[in-house]
Amino acid sequence: MHPAGATVSHGFVGQSPQIAQIRALIPKLGRSRSAVLLLGESGVGKEVIARAIHDSNPTGNFVPIDCGSLVGPLMESELFGHTKGAFTGAAEAKRGLIDLANGGTAFFDEIGDLPLEMQVKLLRVLQEREYRPVGSLVRHKVELRVIAATHRDLAREVEQGRFRQDLYYRLNVIAVHIPPLREHKQDLPGLIEHFLAELGGRHSLAQEALAALIDWDWPGNVRELWNCLQRMTALNSGPLLHTGDLPSPVRNHMEARQGAGRVMAAAAGGNSHPAPLLALHHPPTIVPLAELERRAILEALEFTRGDRSLAAHLLGIGRTTLYRKLKEYRLEP
Repeated sequence: MHPAGATVSHGFVGQSPQIAQIRALIPKLGRSRSAVLLLGESGVGKEVIARAIHDSNPTGNFVPIDCGSLVGPLMESELFGHTKGAFTGAAEAKRGLIDLANGGTAFFDEIGDLPLEMQVKLLRVLQEREYRPVGSLVRHKVELRVIAATHRDLAREVEQGRFRQDLYYRLNVIAVHIPPLREHKQDLPGLIEHFLAELGGRHSLAQEALAALIDWDWPGNVRELWNCLQRMTALNSGPLLHTGDLPSPVRNHMEARQGAGRVMAAAAGGNSHPAPLLALHHPPTIVPLAELERRAILEALEFTRGDRSLAAHLLGIGRTTLYRKLKEYRLEP
């Protein structure tokens, strides 16, 4: 049973317009045998979508192929198999991943990491629909659906000579761009409920902890969220997960935001208790508001190591406002 508010289809969770659009594509892609190229940052759920495409019209096996692991002298054997005695140590014949996917779906994960010499051999599979095991003179026919995924800009990889242009065009028949989690944060509550249910359904989030998770930008995307919730439920202080259960980066970000908020409130005169960061050594001394604001900006820039966009975010002001304040207080280098 799926949590209320989380729209789930083929294991793909979310109800934002971006995710709804991809979900609507899945059955259409499942009915087609055209190559599909999934594009997006690491951790956005490319394999989940690839499996959803396969499961929407399942024929044969779904075989994930990690292109980053196809290195070294045995990579051709992994992909195409080998005959008995094909090389030292080949005591028995072995089926390759392409053969296992025959009649089904081959999912080439991180296709941008595939070495150039293997790109040539994969191109033959896509063009001729055949392959030859290592040590064999016989070519085997193969019929499969190909789904490839990458976090790389393949067009740029082609320009740089690291990816074959002909293979790129073979794979880029239908391209699907999967947005990073920070661009569809409205799906976070549903994703969190769904993952907590998968992790046993014994935990829930305190409101402040949920707010901290929503405020975090998730550079590792959905995979990072899953790992975060796994850690929180494994090391929890009880069935209700609090901010103390958050991973350090998320908790530090939350505390930095709260500290910056207190500083700005103090600078605006809205808080009679300035943040500890700017505690005065002589309480009776009145510090001008402009000085408090200048210090707040310096503290934010120091905390972000000079990243002005992040500093503006922490201070709760726009980048243009920050640039204006830097000029005003002569903090420009």
